[in-house]
Amino acid sequence: SRRAAWLRPGPGSGAVGPGPRAMTEKGFRITSDVNKEGWEKSTFPILCETCLGDNPYIRMQKEDFGVECKICVRPFTIFRWKAGTKGRYKSTVVCQSCARVKNVCQTCLFDLEYGLPVQVRDKYLQELGENKVELPFSRAGRDYALEQAQKQANGGDLPYGKTGPHPMLQRLARMTPYYKRNEARICTFYTKGQCNRGQDCPFRHELPEGGELANQKLRDRFHGENDPLAKKILRRADEEMTLTPPEDKAITTLYVGGLEPGTSDKDIRDQFYTFGDVRSIRMVPKQCCAFVTFVKREAAEEAAAKLYRVLQVKGKRANVMWGRPQASQQAMAASAAASSSGAAASSSAGALQPGMPPPTGPGSTYRPYYPSMDPSAQGNAPLEAEIPDQRTAHG
Repeated sequence: SRRAAWLRPGPGSGAVGPGPRAMTEKGFRITSDVNKEGWEKSTFPILCETCLGDNPYIRMQKEDFGVECKICVRPFTIFRWKAGTKGRYKSTVVCQSCARVKNVCQTCLFDLEYGLPVQVRDKYLQELGENKVELPFSRAGRDYALEQAQKQANGGDLPYGKTGPHPMLQRLARMTPYYKRNEARICTFYTKGQCNRGQDCPFRHELPEGGELANQKLRDRFHGENDPLAKKILRRADEEMTLTPPEDKAITTLYVGGLEPGTSDKDIRDQFYTFGDVRSIRMVPKQCCAFVTFVKREAAEEAAAKLYRVLQVKGKRANVMWGRPQASQQAMAASAAASSSGAAASSSAGALQPGMPPPTGPGSTYRPYYPSMDPSAQGNAPLEAEIPDQRTAHG
């Protein structure tokens, strides 16, 4: 029949024996295979060092198509493991396609290069001219965008890394693992006073602190919008990570401290000449520091903004600060003359007044007299050394 001919395997189909295609316990698997288009199957997750934990030996549980992605709602391979010796069990929450588009970890959704939220990274990369990668909100548009991103990734065209690193990202970057993020979650029964497990409870028996970080949403973290942690980091960057230039526009000198012994003038000039013309570099070997003076104030401001907490000289991190204004010789002479004239005026104004004792000082010969200094005034006999010899007095 026509149906039997349609089910009959053709040449090269791999079926053995004549007749129609054999039916399995799940049917002919024609419609189900079509529905699985776009499902993701992987052998190892994309994770950051913090989420892996401090234990170098990790045993992971893996399930293909075990859960839907929180972003694109497509099934993917889920991984579950214990993050460290004292950490909790963690699992992947987004698929690898979404993680590659944003260059984030599949679990914590932090940037893999800097360890920062997506909103912080995109803000500073946009200042360098890099476009923000956004996914459409509709499911069809999102699937098409992920498909195009996968094709570009296969061709070697990655969405991030096309521009140089921003200086602020280098200051805020968290290069060391932060294992406190892997701690067990707070026991909700303990907060209500109903937990009866005691020491056997796998959750923390602490009260939640609250604050702005209490309401963090996964989708906001991924898309980089309204992230409370990102707002906190941006506020810290403006307050602590920014070097404010002095109000005096005549100051064009930068102080470079914490240098390695043996640092030469050339090592300092190689780090600063790209920002503008350098007028002079004064090395202070005893203090392991240097003073770099630019010709223009704009060049000094640009160097201070880009090298603050980032500068490395001979492999060692150096500190960059604005130099303090130094008074000229004429100003120093004028201040010395003013101080001397002020001292003379104070000495003339401090002359001896009637009824007042004269001032005492290191050059004064005045010796005050008190009754207790005279033994005869107190009814005591004078000492023999102080009795005048009458014979020598009359002789």
